[in-house]
Amino acid sequence: MEDSKPQSNASKIISFEQLTVWQEAQTLAVMVYGLAKAFPTSEIYGLTSQIKRATASVSANIAEGFGRRTSKDKLQFYTIAYGSLLETKNFVYLSQRLNYTTPDSTADILEQITSCQKLLNAFMRPLK
Repeated sequence: MEDSKPQSNASKIISFEQLTVWQEAQTLAVMVYGLAKAFPTSEIYGLTSQIKRATASVSANIAEGFGRRTSKDKLQFYTIAYGSLLETKNFVYLSQRLNYTTPDSTADILEQITSCQKLLNAFMRPLK
């Protein structure tokens, strides 16, 4: 009676797109790209470029890490993603100090960054 066997593979994650941490990192990137639209055009090759690259790197490294075979390799890419997340946070604060944004306009982004930090920490914990 095969119907009585547990469906253990039914909930198994088989692609990075299924990872909540990747989905939330993508949401963060969309938010940051929206924020960067308010930056002055003089920053197109400076802060605008750097904050976009940093935030896009978070989900990209999670995806790449997911595809790695060993825990050590996976952890390396997830650690890089975490670094990019903190880099993004730094640029958000810098944009406030340069008066390109306000605390009100960045509050949701900083909240999303904190959420991603917690998810990524929890995701990496079993690999350490």
